[in-house]
Amino acid sequence: MGFFTGDLPDFPWDSLIPARQRAAQYPGGAIDLTIGTPVDPVPAFIQAALGGASDAHAYPATIGSNELRTAIARWLHNHRGVTGTPGILPTIGSKEMVALLPSFLGFGKGDTVAFPRMAYPTYDVGARIAGATPLPLNADADPETWPEGIALLWLNSPGNPDGHVLGIHQLKRIRAWARAHGTIIASDECYAELTWDVPEAPSILDTRVCGTDYRDIFCLYSLSKQSNMAGYRGAFIAGDPERIATLTQLRKHAGFMMPTPIQHAMAVALGDEAHVTAQKETYRLRREALSGVLEAAGLRNDPKSVAGLYLWAEDASGRANGWEIVNACARIGIVVAPGDFYGEAARGRVRISLTATDEAIGEAIRRLPALPGELRHAAAKPRER
Repeated sequence: MGFFTGDLPDFPWDSLIPARQRAAQYPGGAIDLTIGTPVDPVPAFIQAALGGASDAHAYPATIGSNELRTAIARWLHNHRGVTGTPGILPTIGSKEMVALLPSFLGFGKGDTVAFPRMAYPTYDVGARIAGATPLPLNADADPETWPEGIALLWLNSPGNPDGHVLGIHQLKRIRAWARAHGTIIASDECYAELTWDVPEAPSILDTRVCGTDYRDIFCLYSLSKQSNMAGYRGAFIAGDPERIATLTQLRKHAGFMMPTPIQHAMAVALGDEAHVTAQKETYRLRREALSGVLEAAGLRNDPKSVAGLYLWAEDASGRANGWEIVNACARIGIVVAPGDFYGEAARGRVRISLTATDEAIGEAIRRLPALPGELRHAAAKPRER
């Protein structure tokens, strides 16, 4: 048997091609509110740092430069409530670590990898790549209701797509449950700086959650969202020092090295808070603008969607499912993502991204009040998808 011992699902975004084609026919063209890819410029000082480090003739260190490791440690202390000394490892974006961590940890057939029931699809894919069994569960629930035998538990707070945030109390309960059941926790926290209706989105490494004992816990973070550096693939994993050392050795053998110019640009970006504050304000304004038209569009945002880069909306009348909303939006030239990309529990919702230009957001706001008529049209027809 080869490396891919599980059956991988079809790439979900391919199923949106008909909706994209339909939206493109609308006068003025399509407005894409699906994938959360940044559209705003990389701050000039980060671009300058990248260029200034471009004479990178030697191989970079897998574990990261001293400059980058120091910057990550300082950022974890200042922004994530970390007071101890966790292991630190730069990664080439966070998605590759989400996809490969179960394999790197040695999990496979007979092991269970759990993740939130409404979640980024790569948690499921990473379990299947390793040959493990994927298990969606309700991360907001009492952990004592979860099944035993979970080898690796993924958390995602703030959540993609739903914007839910796990507070200190729930994180402490999950941490205690995992210790009692021998479960490793990996917490994907890449939207942590983008909170709206809550004061914070705490880290699994926060001193209030775990003290300074990082055994069997990891957090993942990326600069894609806070610094518009998705194209740089600048991210890191931090946590259990012994397991981080093992991951480092594996990655040395596999040649997973973050390029030197990216390491320097990432260190510089982590040391500046002003650009993050400015970008958050940009997203806040876009979120408020889109939220303000939801009622007129016949949609309702999840009240627990309090952070992140998305609105997590449903038909306020309860008649249309996610795909029917997608197709109704496409008829007015807007492309959104159906909830079932993110799990069976999400079939009634759509994800609406804030990562479009101000001009595109403005045009979407102009078009969205026409959506209720399209939804009524959809409800009168045989169900789509």
